[in-house]
Amino acid sequence: MFSKFVDLLKLLRIQSYLKNIFIFVPLVFSKHLFDYNILINVIAGFFAFSFTSSFVYVFNDIIDAERDRHHPHKKTRPIASGAVNKNEAFVLLFILLQIVLIFSVFLTSKFVMMMWLYIIINFAYTLYLKKIVIVDIFCIAAGFLIRVISGAFIISVYLSNWLILTTIFLSLFLAVMKRRVEIANSANSVIQREVLKDYSLDFIDLIAAITSASVILSYALYTVAERTIEAFGSEQLVFTTIFVIFGIFRYLFLAIKKNMGENVVEVFLKDIPMVVNLILYLGISLYLIYY
Repeated sequence: MFSKFVDLLKLLRIQSYLKNIFIFVPLVFSKHLFDYNILINVIAGFFAFSFTSSFVYVFNDIIDAERDRHHPHKKTRPIASGAVNKNEAFVLLFILLQIVLIFSVFLTSKFVMMMWLYIIINFAYTLYLKKIVIVDIFCIAAGFLIRVISGAFIISVYLSNWLILTTIFLSLFLAVMKRRVEIANSANSVIQREVLKDYSLDFIDLIAAITSASVILSYALYTVAERTIEAFGSEQLVFTTIFVIFGIFRYLFLAIKKNMGENVVEVFLKDIPMVVNLILYLGISLYLIYY
């Protein structure tokens, strides 16, 4: 009984909730991190989006169970491995839907709209869009962008255009790296994901170069924008660009040389230099923004 509970819990992919930290980006850069009431709203949004993403993950695992059995890592997922049958997964899916609906009643309408947009895009991706070259990458990237925009909607704050562009390019970069690792890692990659036959490592690396450069440039321009300097009362945020550059370069290294990056969370939790870089970036950024 306990093992079945653990298998059902694995379906939620709780470790992937780290992606939902993107919701906190507008909170931090709008200087409201220490505003208790606003922080509580964002935390509520974080949990709402976490259950929403679990709803999407379970649906995806149900639909892709057969294909996942051909994947070197995904074959161990509860449904693909047979630890959880589809009927049990559908019951869990229904429970998650009820939770999402409850959150939809209590949160702001714009945030709820983004939650359901996330669900619609991911359902469409799972059922069809993942088969269309380039479109599949944009669907993956949309998830990160939607999280950031949702974070701005739930606290009704302005989101800098440069910050939006940075998020767009970073989202695309992470999506491209995911595809690259899938191509490089799996001998049965085409069986597991048909669209991969339309990609090549050279093509993926070209897109990666464009998106990674765009992330760095957009972020750098955000830090020196007149509105940013006025809002934070400092020109020093530009120095945090070095951590963004290191993070992008390190991610490229891990994806190209170590075949890591199919799971974004794995990179940020298991690679020590990436963890240290992230801690330094957050610490220095918070100091410059709030002090």
